Amino acid sequence: MKHKVLKTILFIVLCLAGVVTVLPFVWMVFSSFKTNGEIEALEQTILPKEPILDNYLNLQENFNFLGYFTNSIMIAVIVTVLVVYTSCICGYVLGKYQFKGKNVIFGFVMMTMMIPWSVTIIPRYTMFMKAGLQDTYLSLILPVMVSGFGIFMMKQNMETIPDELIEAARMDGSNEFQTFHKLILPLCKNGISAIAIFQFLWVWEDYLWPYLMIDSENKQLLAVGLTLFNGRYSTDYGGLFAATTISILPVIIVYVIFQKRFVAGVASGAVKG
Repeated sequence: MKHKVLKTILFIVLCLAGVVTVLPFVWMVFSSFKTNGEIEALEQTILPKEPILDNYLNLQENFNFLGYFTNSIMIAVIVTVLVVYTSCICGYVLGKYQFKGKNVIFGFVMMTMMIPWSVTIIPRYTMFMKAGLQDTYLSLILPVMVSGFGIFMMKQNMETIPDELIEAARMDGSNEFQTFHKLILPLCKNGISAIAIFQFLWVWEDYLWPYLMIDSENKQLLAVGLTLFNGRYSTDYGGLFAATTISILPVIIVYVIFQKRFVAGVASGAVKG
């Protein structure tokens, strides 16, 4: 009886937390169909009184939304692919090979996860400026193409793969390149999905680094571009909500597609054996 009561209370608390979390997003989506006057009115309603599509139809006219959106998709996909591949390779080496200094290297990888991004941003910015990478996409890709978190996740994932499978592949004449790409990668789909979702979200939502490194408006990413809706005397809230609503669609689509593999990947990376 006590267990059922606690379970019911926990369910109610989680439902309330879910409503509090989702409600602002629901209000934003419905507000994207409102006029600025209705959005700024003292009396607020969830549903628009007179729904309009102008906020969506005028996005490209008043704001280079398509350009920013395309740039963000391109960078997010490139970085995600690179992080997944480098994490798989490093995780495979650290998880399945025995060599001197292995634990030291893994300890160094773990150490990078403990250093806050804000601590390294100034020396990184100075280094990239001196290297002449200001206003280039390389400045956005190079700092994040190797992920300590991704390596840790894939190392844990690799250790769940039986060594006998790898030995059998080698005995059948498979070289290391073929073993990794044809045997190991297909067995790590869950871990790959988890890392891909995490990395895509991090890149898609990153604001400060693109703001510092990219100067050209035609190269800028969507997270920074959305700030252009803030005018000197007023803000186009309707257009801002419409752009933000569209900008969260890729995140929702990626999560819905890989949801099951994401949960399985996180679980396999958290538990060894």
